[in-house]
Amino acid sequence: MGFILKFLLSAVITYVLAKFLPGSQIGGFGDAIILVIVLAILNAVVKPILKIIGFPITILTLGLFLLVINALIVMMASYLLTGFEVDGFVSALIFSVVLSVVTAVVDFIVD
Repeated sequence: MGFILKFLLSAVITYVLAKFLPGSQIGGFGDAIILVIVLAILNAVVKPILKIIGFPITILTLGLFLLVINALIVMMASYLLTGFEVDGFVSALIFSVVLSVVTAVVDFIVD
């Protein structure tokens, strides 16, 4: 039951963020549900590969390069989905940071 609740809350958060943050657009709540699934798949498959490739840069930037990796994941999701668009790298960076922070707070409250 907790997984379904977190999944739906993530979809609601994603929908609200895409509607209100500048530079990001989403078609509807169905697109937000699909976006959460696509982001989960990209985070499980592509993100570890990018972390391994970018490990030296991550060390040099004291971990700040992980924000760039998160923004790249959001941009990939935007490329894969027709119902979700981000205007550029900065918009993807803002979206990914806010999404991470809000999702972490919700996970803390729900758990």
